[in-house]
Amino acid sequence: MAKVEIKKPIIDEISELLNGAASAVIVDYRGLTVEQDTNLRKQLREAGVVYKVYKNTMINFAIKGTEFEELGKHLEGPTAIAVSKDDATAPARILFNFSKEAESLELKAGIVEGNYYDADGIKVIAAVPSRNELLSKLLGSIQSPITNFARVIKQIAEKNEEVA
Repeated sequence: MAKVEIKKPIIDEISELLNGAASAVIVDYRGLTVEQDTNLRKQLREAGVVYKVYKNTMINFAIKGTEFEELGKHLEGPTAIAVSKDDATAPARILFNFSKEAESLELKAGIVEGNYYDADGIKVIAAVPSRNELLSKLLGSIQSPITNFARVIKQIAEKNEEVA
């Protein structure tokens, strides 16, 4: 069997993983202990993020001609890729927060909603709350004036009852 035939399924797997992804972040995982790696994978899995280790050449072939092509210039050394199809900030947020406690985890770069970010840019993206958090804050800010208005009306009604 030719080497190309062996590598094609892996390249197809990476392409399928990236197809329709909201974001992808690559990291250098060198120096992580097994316990740290297991913990990181668990956090990512719970957030719906796919985290895999592939050979750089395989990733490079899979990203050619896609919006993720910019990541190719960071494919040196051991590389893991974290991909999310739903929450665009989840991979950056989880990996950045994890890198604070596991200093050997190094953010390389990422593509978030079609935009390329280097390691510093990914750290900024990590500060953006998730979509659900933003929606709950919006809902809270919409409900607050209505709740306050209802409270004032109730107090006026109670005061009028006391006077009567």
